[in-house]
Amino acid sequence: MSGVSAVATSTTRRPSPRARSSKFDLWFTFWTIPIFYGAQGLIYVVLTRLMPPRRPDVGPDQVAEFFSDHSLGIKVGFGALMVISGFVGTANGLIAFQIRRMSVSPAFSYAFIGALAVGATPGFLIGGFAFLVAVFRPHRSPDTLMMLYDLAFLSFIGSLGCFAAAWTVLGVAILLDRNEILPKWFGYATIWQIITEFIAALVFLFEAGPFAWNGAVTFYINTAVYLFWQVCQFYVLFKVVQAFQGHRSPMSTNRGGAPAPIGMERRT
Repeated sequence: MSGVSAVATSTTRRPSPRARSSKFDLWFTFWTIPIFYGAQGLIYVVLTRLMPPRRPDVGPDQVAEFFSDHSLGIKVGFGALMVISGFVGTANGLIAFQIRRMSVSPAFSYAFIGALAVGATPGFLIGGFAFLVAVFRPHRSPDTLMMLYDLAFLSFIGSLGCFAAAWTVLGVAILLDRNEILPKWFGYATIWQIITEFIAALVFLFEAGPFAWNGAVTFYINTAVYLFWQVCQFYVLFKVVQAFQGHRSPMSTNRGGAPAPIGMERRT
């Protein structure tokens, strides 16, 4: 019986306080998020001068002049962005980790990562490479540069709808979760964010006005809503990392009363 008791004791023993308080990996992951998005903002606004977006109702000669004037900034800015672009995955991974702790099916976390991977291709990589191709050879024809200019902005801004699936998965997971990993108000804010993603699809229909890619609705209002949501995301992730206890959920227990392992909290 002593052997059985020893095994039972070893399997139910809780992590030491030092183990529970060790969250270096989570804090490291968290702080890469504001650092990456801050660097991305500097690249788009300061180095490349692409944000706020250039006008879509311009001619090939004006586009060619723009690329000529900002060639170095685009090369340095987007070259740097390609180096650090992988860090965008840390935010997605940290959120997926929280979804994995929820009472919903693990399929939600996989769907979240998969949907973001699909959205990142047109919404991030294609636009950046189009700008880099445009300035790689300085003597391209204005018509070719115009095509790359349209491709880059339409891809970057018009593809926001590609992220709607990811935000739907996240919002529904938060609202269905019984472990209270992330606050419900953030779930509603995420659902509201989806509306802006659909509005962005209007950029394919207008070359000027509020629904063009530089318009008041499709860019400025959408950007304001997105930035508000991004601040909310930083806040809730900070709080959830701060409250995290070791390798177990601080809010979940199994039927025996002991803390439930990650991925097993209250799934019954």
